[in-house]
This record gives sequence, structure tokens and C-alpha cells, in this order.
Amino acid sequence: MTTSKSRNHSLNTPLAHAYKAALQQLDSLLSESVSLWRPQPYKERRAEWSTQRPELTEALLQLSDSELAVLSDSHEKLLNWLIPFVPELEALQRHNRLPTLSTTPLTDLGPHFSTSIPGRKLTQIEAFAGAVGKISHPIVEWCGGKGHLGRQLAANWQQPVITLEYDPKLCDAGEHLAERARIDQRFYRIDVLSDESTPHLPEHHSVALHACGDLHRTLIKRAVDALAPAIDVAPCCYHLGHSDEYHPFSEGLQLKLNRDELRLAVTETVTSTTRDVKWRDQEMAWKLGYEQLRQEISGSDHYQNMKPIDKSWLRGSFKSFCENLALREKLNIDSRRDWPHYESIGWQRQREVMRLSLLRNAFRRPLEVWLVLDIANYLSTHHYSVEIGEFCRRETTPRNILISARRNSSINDG
Repeated sequence: MTTSKSRNHSLNTPLAHAYKAALQQLDSLLSESVSLWRPQPYKERRAEWSTQRPELTEALLQLSDSELAVLSDSHEKLLNWLIPFVPELEALQRHNRLPTLSTTPLTDLGPHFSTSIPGRKLTQIEAFAGAVGKISHPIVEWCGGKGHLGRQLAANWQQPVITLEYDPKLCDAGEHLAERARIDQRFYRIDVLSDESTPHLPEHHSVALHACGDLHRTLIKRAVDALAPAIDVAPCCYHLGHSDEYHPFSEGLQLKLNRDELRLAVTETVTSTTRDVKWRDQEMAWKLGYEQLRQEISGSDHYQNMKPIDKSWLRGSFKSFCENLALREKLNIDSRRDWPHYESIGWQRQREVMRLSLLRNAFRRPLEVWLVLDIANYLSTHHYSVEIGEFCRRETTPRNILISARRNSSINDG
């Protein structure tokens, strides 16, 4: 899928219709292959596909740690490795690639602008701001935190900016930074999910960098209802929201997604340190070891969802970890259990889960693109010219998709 940087697409151009066609194609492909990505190896020892495709299962389980790391780190390499076993994945490849958006040079705000912004976040802000292009209306920054993005855009295009943020401490800090930078930026301490946010949207260019779940979905719907002239959103954490089921913007789609499946779209990380990975692997192994013990005690082989744990439990022994969990879950366990046996089972299961999950992981980007196309199609049907593309490299953030919409000026709203 390719696009140009022009903001003047009419609603009858091939681009506007391309989003609907691409969404329908991807919807069919993902629906037809649901048996490959819906089962979760963490919760199921062997999904149906693993018995139907024994060669694939064996090849996955035989991967070395270094081979696992390479395939986990590169979506393209993972697809190329999997396609000989799963030819259906070949049709998904063309839906994984989005264009890299062109950028506009930004105003140099001097060294003081970036002193309070972590390096990776600053790179994301600058990349987003550059990809947005010309801004011709006052700006409303959605869930803006300290207003770093808003300040950058306001300085670059000489537009006033309103930053909507729930945390009063972030608002206070942002007001101080705006005053120091002499930026026309006002902060409103409101919950953007409440009706208080609606009056700020008409005649404003809405921007949101990594607004999670219901936060970006609410902005899209309210900005459209407000006939906002422009919207730029980089979505994040699609699974966060009040509903356990995803309600598509577009009608007539086959795919039904629950919260766990929405989470799959954003499980890729590229910023974890070696230490983070170590703790992640240990937590998974110990949880799986505990789950084996729980199933034996309860006599049930069904996985039981587990609430987040206290991370300090990981610094003790496996025995104390299980005892803390059992106390919280009100499970009676004998302290004389063979703890090394269950810990060994946990680590074996962790090794299998990481490898068998690679097939499911191959569908992460297609699922995310499906979610983005759903929004793009919705905006197109509501008289917006829409462009989607990557505003930065994956190494900066895996959530690097920008949805950029401009309301068609030829539409008569009266």
C-alpha cells in the first residue's frame, strides 16, 4: 500500500477507496486464518494447528536461543522463515508494509526545549511533528502530558495550542515549560473521556501521540462529530478501554476481537534491556511452574487468568513466589512440594511458549494495520482525506503508524 504526501485527495480518488478495499481484504485474510493466531500457547499446551502442522511445530521447538532472538526481532525474517510452513502468510506480506511519511523541517527550539524530555521520547515527538506537515489551525493536544508535542508544533507553525491533560502535576509542569519557551499554550485539567473535552475540538487541529485505546478512539469520534479541520493520531495500546470486545468504526467486517487479541497487536517491544528480558523470562517461567502446580491441586487442566504480580516476588525463591501467589489466590499448598521439579517444568514451558508463539506473533502487524485501516476508512467516509504511514523507525517505537486526516474543504456542512 502506497500513498503520497498530498493533503488534497478528493473522496472519489483511488486512495480514498483503497482503504476500504484493503480493509476488506485484510479482514478476510485474518478471519480465514484465525485458527493460527487466536490460540495462545501460554494458555494452551498445544493448539490445533500444532497437530495439523507437525513439521512447523517441530521446527519451532528446535530453534536455538540465537535463532529465536533473530526471528523475534525481525518481522520480515519471521515471515520469510514461516511462509514455507504456512503459505497463507504470503498474502499478508503486502499488508505489513506502510510507506514512510515525508517530513517537514522543524524550528530549532534550542537546548532548553529538550532538557526535560527523555531521548527516545524526544525523537518520537520530533518525528511525529515533522510528519504532520503544515498546520493552519489552532491546535488541541489530546492527553498531552507536559505538552512537549504541542510546544513543538506551536513554535513550528505559530499556532496557539490547547493541551488537555488529566494529571494536574503534568499541567503545572507544562505551563512552566510553555512560559519559559514563550509559547501560546494553555492547559486544561480534564478527563478527555468526559464531555468536558468536546467544546475544545471544533475549528482545531487535533493531535495525539500514543493515546491508548479508548483515548484515541474517543478523539477520532468526537473530532469527526465536531467537524474538526484536521486530525493526526498515532494510536497505541488498542486493548485498553472499558469494553472487553472491540467495536469497529467500519460496518460489515467479519473479524471479532477481544481484549487479549487486541493486546497481541502491541506486544512487540524493541526497547527492553537485557535485564528487562531476564526478568520477563523468569516471571513467565515461574508463573507457568505455578500454573502446573495449581492444575494438579485443583484437578483442572484449564488455564486460570492471573492478576499482575508484585515484582518483588521475583527476587526471592521460586518456593516463596508460589507461596505468595497461593496466599493471594487462596490456594492451599503443601510447603514440602518438590519445588525444583515445578520450577523446571515452568522453564521448559517458557521455552516452548516463546517458540510456539512465533506463529501468533507473525500476525501482530497485520492486526495493527487492520485496526488502523478501520479508522482510516471511517474518516474517509466522513469526508476526510486520509493518509497513513510510518512516522519513525521501528527502533524508535514499534507504534510508529500515523493516521493523518484533513477535512475536505469542498464539503458543505450547512
